[in-house]
Amino acid sequence: MPGTVLLLAAAPLGRGRLVDAAGVLPVLAAVAPAVLSGTGTANVIELVDPLEPQAVLTRLRAAAASPGPLTVYVTGQVQLDRRQHQPHLALARTTPATVRYTALPWHWIREELRLRSARDTALVVDLHADAEAWRYVTEHGLDSGRNTAVYGRIAPAAGRRGPAEPAYMKTVATLLRSGHRPPLDALHQQAVDRIPQETKGNLLLADAGGYAVPASPASSTTFTTVTAPLPSPRPEDPHAAISDAVRAGRHAEADGMAARYEAEAVRGYGAASEQALHWSEVRADLAMFAGDPVRSCRAWLTVAETRLAAGQAVDAPAVEAAVDRAHHQWTRIKDTARARELGPALAELRLRVPGRRHGALESVQRELGRLQAAQ
Repeated sequence: MPGTVLLLAAAPLGRGRLVDAAGVLPVLAAVAPAVLSGTGTANVIELVDPLEPQAVLTRLRAAAASPGPLTVYVTGQVQLDRRQHQPHLALARTTPATVRYTALPWHWIREELRLRSARDTALVVDLHADAEAWRYVTEHGLDSGRNTAVYGRIAPAAGRRGPAEPAYMKTVATLLRSGHRPPLDALHQQAVDRIPQETKGNLLLADAGGYAVPASPASSTTFTTVTAPLPSPRPEDPHAAISDAVRAGRHAEADGMAARYEAEAVRGYGAASEQALHWSEVRADLAMFAGDPVRSCRAWLTVAETRLAAGQAVDAPAVEAAVDRAHHQWTRIKDTARARELGPALAELRLRVPGRRHGALESVQRELGRLQAAQ
């Protein structure tokens, strides 16, 4: 099956740039698509210094929906937003004061990849972090999802010497230009061995739960190699089984499995628990994959309302994500009667949860008015 490769290189323009992220693209672009993917054939999507997080999300969502193996190569810098102190991938227009609206929230990457199988989803990163973001990742790691193997490094800012070189990713690209992609753990080790000692910084890699973890939290100079790719999913792994069912077009079977796990979580932990909400969100995504935007929109609305009723903040990432996904699915509804039915609930939620996209509330109100006028 053809693979998909997403090449994303992003960093702020001007004085806030910590790394020359775009400088790695010519080297990566010289590698054959099949080698970048590790498959017989592959489609490659390139994003160089993108301006808008929503545009990146659209490309990421399309890549994540591809049925074959997916490898995402990310070069750039991590910054925290001032309101919630959550990690973001800085884009071309990002400044410290505008991170929340001009950068890509890292949890968007996790959310888009979460229903993919661990067997065919990999993230290769070469990231730099300013002082605040560096403290965050050394304390909390960088959650990339339980179904994604992560390889690479996250390094602290280089200081006043100007933008740093993405030495790790350039080395990976140089190795791949040989025309062969070894297993990613071997490729990673080869890259680590070739990087000059003074440019290594700290290395953060995935543990078996999909988190990038600090190799040495107490030191900014120690370089430790920790290669821990995710193991192949066990047959009893529900996420892998659900992914396989979706890929085979057995959407009712996939939803049935998720519904059973959701019911167990509700019985064991309560309907507002993260365990139960996780499976509610999985079912909302499964409805999307099945081509049922009405069911998906309704499920996301329920998730958002449940989170808010449980006391979660209106700007909590999980709340915003639920409302954004409900909004996205609502725009896909072709049945005007169903769209009119769900529109008021979405508009009410948008009043409380405006989200990061400017004009989202006005967009819902305008479309709802059009639908109601057409009755």
